[in-house]
Amino acid sequence: MSKKLLREPLVHFLVLGALLLFASNLVNKRTSGDTRKIVVTAGQIEHLEDGFARAHQRPPDPDELKGLLRDYIREEVYYREALSLGLDRDDAPIRQRLRQKMEFISEDIAAQAEPTESQLRSYLDDHPDKFRVDRHFTFRQIYLDPARHGRRLNADAQKMLAELNKPGANANISTMGDPFLLEPSSQDAPARDVARDFGDQFAAALRELSVGKWQGPVESGLGMHLVYVSKRTDGRLPQLDEVREAVRREWANDYRLEANEKFYEGLLKRYTVTVELPQPSLEQEARPGADRP
Repeated sequence: MSKKLLREPLVHFLVLGALLLFASNLVNKRTSGDTRKIVVTAGQIEHLEDGFARAHQRPPDPDELKGLLRDYIREEVYYREALSLGLDRDDAPIRQRLRQKMEFISEDIAAQAEPTESQLRSYLDDHPDKFRVDRHFTFRQIYLDPARHGRRLNADAQKMLAELNKPGANANISTMGDPFLLEPSSQDAPARDVARDFGDQFAAALRELSVGKWQGPVESGLGMHLVYVSKRTDGRLPQLDEVREAVRREWANDYRLEANEKFYEGLLKRYTVTVELPQPSLEQEARPGADRP
């Protein structure tokens, strides 16, 4: 039962609410008289010792531990005094670092969320384009360099097509056409790979060509081609079991972003925000149309 509750999004947002209350209490404590009292707990001393041991591969001796405590107390004093003087307010790196720490709070909670089977199925149904299995092509191609053929390109292409499509023809395509960097044959190639290598126009043409016949010329980003499509597999939306980990990963990322936004919205409600827009200068007011939005 406890594991089931931990998976519920409502529970996570309730925990975020509790963190908001904790952050509020922390701010209140720092603005109270307790800011002048520094307590170094046993847990903090243990943390200092562990840090030293990781860096030096041994525990600190008594004098080294005293030095660690002196540095910790010095840092805490400077930190509190800097906060009281507002030195953190106009320091961009410090502001960004504090913002990151606040976001880490909500992300740590969101990372514990485990989607239910129903949530994964709904996410797959709502975001089909993220998981759709691409169309695949098995084809051969013969490259025709427009610079070499010039005005004869279409006539040369038709002559080659007639030879390739003769009944019983068994032409060696590696000796036909012009030199080309890519392989003449592609086996079960996803449409996105075809588009990457030959261009979107070529990949789109493969969807329309008849199967089992040499055709063309077909234009690519590199020139012209004669093409023989032997197999074409249409794209489809996979079953959840085929893409479960990918769906879970995308769901977790979206959930993290949503949790961050809700955490921020909860914090924002504690503030009244006023944006003071700069007043137009006299020069701007004198320009024609300066009063128009």
